[in-house]
Amino acid sequence: MAEESFDPRAVRLGKLQALRARGVNPYQPTRFDVTAHSADLHANYEEWEGRTVRVAGRVMAIRTHGRAMFLDLADEEGKIQCHIREDIVGPELFGLTEYLDLGDILGVEGTVFKTRRGEISIEVQTFEYLSKSLLDLPDKRHGLTNIDLRYRQRYLDLLVNPEVRRVFDIRSRTITFIRQFLAERHFTEVETPVLLPLAGGTEARPFATHHNALDMTLYLRIALELHLKRLIVGGFDRVYEIGRVFRNEGVSTKHNPEFTMLELYQAYTDYEGIMRLVEDLLAALVRHLQGSSELTYQGQVLHFAPPFARVDMVERLWEKTGVRWEDIHSTADAHALARKLGIAVDPQFDRAQVMDKIVGSVVEPDLVQPTFLWHHPVDISPLAKRDPHHPHLTERFELFVAGRELANAFSELNDPLDQRERFLAQQEQRRQGNDEVPPLDEDFLNALEHGMPPTGGLGIGIDRLIMLLTDSPSIKDVILFPTMRPLGSVDEL
Repeated sequence: MAEESFDPRAVRLGKLQALRARGVNPYQPTRFDVTAHSADLHANYEEWEGRTVRVAGRVMAIRTHGRAMFLDLADEEGKIQCHIREDIVGPELFGLTEYLDLGDILGVEGTVFKTRRGEISIEVQTFEYLSKSLLDLPDKRHGLTNIDLRYRQRYLDLLVNPEVRRVFDIRSRTITFIRQFLAERHFTEVETPVLLPLAGGTEARPFATHHNALDMTLYLRIALELHLKRLIVGGFDRVYEIGRVFRNEGVSTKHNPEFTMLELYQAYTDYEGIMRLVEDLLAALVRHLQGSSELTYQGQVLHFAPPFARVDMVERLWEKTGVRWEDIHSTADAHALARKLGIAVDPQFDRAQVMDKIVGSVVEPDLVQPTFLWHHPVDISPLAKRDPHHPHLTERFELFVAGRELANAFSELNDPLDQRERFLAQQEQRRQGNDEVPPLDEDFLNALEHGMPPTGGLGIGIDRLIMLLTDSPSIKDVILFPTMRPLGSVDEL
């Protein structure tokens, strides 16, 4: 006769039924008033010694010793050891420990003391079940090591891999710092629409949905830019938004279909003013988090003390390839150059797209230390103001760190006639099948015709910034719930 397989969930369900038979419903308590947390108890033991505290958390370890037991209770800030003795809590309450499992959530009340081994602990006087866990936690010794499962079940990842919590603590602290930094400089935080009749502000394929009541197609925004500029036209001098944007593109270690952007716009400044703002922001942020102007990313020490290096895009392309941007006159010429350099590009790419891809392959990977790559050609910068000394170039920069784009900024184009011409040139690409080119936004052009002051604009990818600050190799490491393929399909990690 074959042995019956062991079912841990069935065992835990049996314990739940036993608790209920003894009049204990572990899901019944609606609150537990917490008066202390583990980190404070460890950091300030002298203040807490001998005092009665109430602590709540998840049971992460159990060690029984006859009529006594030790358990590790994990709260938001760490772990605290709890000592439960039958002669203190009483036989009836101590008997309930028989049904205790790893993962259960308890509330305990007791006095703070040190064991003979010097372990700061709580001598439990009473406790109650606050929730019963019906599923096993991952094995403590091996942890949750399956990367795909960690992303899909982030709740388990956070429970058993404490270093993951640190990443998202830094993310929260970073966003809080950015808000404070901008508030001190008199920026106004705003919220702009997520659902739009047309998605613009950059070239990307949007997600579409249908609004039933209006019987119309709406799109999730791909950028924050055009509505924020409308606010500059409307009289705001300094505005910003931190929010989700959505692009219907591939999933990789650098891309997630929904991600967080910071975009800001400041009237009466240009891209040079925005450069200084970026230097000040990142230098202050790194000092705030690291205690110095340096951080290490994937083994490389990065220096964020201003000023950051500046590299002219067209000049560096010429240095790397012996070819100047303006010497490539046609799409055929661009594809020929890509083949010569051994760079694979989409056959449907036009001249500007191919050249941008070449720059991404031969120039950008060398930009390890914080570097402003500037003076982008007009044909890849449809929203940037022309350089008055070099009309084929724009007053635009991208910030690169560790070979990866972190920010994009420019002196905003406020000439409505020039802007219309560039949008119309884009529409020709759209007619030729480039569905990443946004439709013509007449309302935005109408706003520009009312007059927009000279303005500097900036976009920073928050997720990529957090990757740098936490030494994370994948964007999925810094998004709590990244987009995943359905189970059973091959996933891109």
